[in-house]
Amino acid sequence: MEAMATRIERGSAVCTLINVFTVAPERQGELVKVLEEATEQVMRYLPGFVSANIHRGLDGTRVANYAQWASREHFEAMLRNPRAQEHMRAAAALVEKFEPHLYEVVSTHQRSAP
Repeated sequence: MEAMATRIERGSAVCTLINVFTVAPERQGELVKVLEEATEQVMRYLPGFVSANIHRGLDGTRVANYAQWASREHFEAMLRNPRAQEHMRAAAALVEKFEPHLYEVVSTHQRSAP
């Protein structure tokens, strides 16, 4: 199977997770590391995984995970996976709160060429 890259495209069948974590500034780096390890060790090997993009907030108090799955069913299967659950618990233990939500792309816009 060919590897898929992050695609932000209207009409795409992918299911997008945007999870924003609120974290104490002294734990931000640790949370980023936990999310990167979860992705490298588990998530990327699960059926339907497309991509994960970890973003560190410049104020030090947020980390966002923009992840794509081939379908909502693939995402929900990941949630039931014991190895994935282990990593999700580790991330949750580091944060004050987290807000995961699923999205679909409705439009995209790019800068016009000069």
